[in-house]
Amino acid sequence: MLPAGSGSTDSSYSRGLNTFARLTAAATFVLIFTGGLVTSTGSGLAVPDWPLSLGQFFPAMIGGVLFEHGHRLVAGSVGLLMLSLAMWIWRREPRILLRRVASLALAAVVLQALLGGLTVLMRLPVPVSVAHAGLAQVFFCLSVVLAVCTGRAWMHSTARATDSSRPSLKFLAWVSTGLIFGQLLLGAVMRHTGAGLAIPDFPLSFGRLLPPEWTLPIAIHFAHRVGALVVSVGVLWTVSQVERCHTDCPELLWPARLLGGLLVLQVCLGALTIWTARMTLPTTLHVSVGAALLATSLLIGLRAGRLLSSQRVSRMGAIIAEGGVA
Repeated sequence: MLPAGSGSTDSSYSRGLNTFARLTAAATFVLIFTGGLVTSTGSGLAVPDWPLSLGQFFPAMIGGVLFEHGHRLVAGSVGLLMLSLAMWIWRREPRILLRRVASLALAAVVLQALLGGLTVLMRLPVPVSVAHAGLAQVFFCLSVVLAVCTGRAWMHSTARATDSSRPSLKFLAWVSTGLIFGQLLLGAVMRHTGAGLAIPDFPLSFGRLLPPEWTLPIAIHFAHRVGALVVSVGVLWTVSQVERCHTDCPELLWPARLLGGLLVLQVCLGALTIWTARMTLPTTLHVSVGAALLATSLLIGLRAGRLLSSQRVSRMGAIIAEGGVA
């Protein structure tokens, strides 16, 4: 959670800054979609050089070049947006922690560009490709944090309810966020090792609950399916916690319902990816909706930390207010 700290008043809120931060986060989501298109269409080496594309700044946008060079153009635009956003935050934002998040996001987008270049120059090595995919999700999360924490609602909100549930909603949301991120990494491993159709049927595996034989691609693919079950438990637990205890808080209720809907959509897209033998659209949407699932879980964790105080903190506050002794 980012504390309000100094400068959480109207004098520090900037509608323009928040709008620009939201635009940057939205552009980052588009970047993830275009990156998914590159892998879904097998266009990762359609442009085999870097930083130029076929020795040019703007090659003919045909075939796989359209997807790969298009991805580079979107990435460059996002990099410029983040540079501008970071400079704006450094100049205008009094919260030190938020300035550090902006610096981290800028460093992440620079590193992401370098990893993208290495991915091409080294001919798609799995470790670098997976690191590139994972860092994309981290950068997206950082852009979402900046968009949320520069908003008026965040800057003027304080804890207004006690979270007496065990485990707390904040804990559940952060655990779910971690599980989703791990699942996205596992999905990246599956894509970049060519294991996406190692098990060609769904929901069974070669017509059975467990695969009749095991190879590395089959193990990776099956682990991704098991990961989906684990993520589903975490997400549904988080959503049910909000529905049971925090229906009076719309800032938590609508993201929780969105999270549940995205989970259902993600499972359906995963099934379609297999049933259509990895057709481009469902495969790419599967990557993109995974990013949306991650960001929504992160949003719930941020807001739960901001709007809900723990039972222990509330009890200590009451003791202090009454002049009692702990």
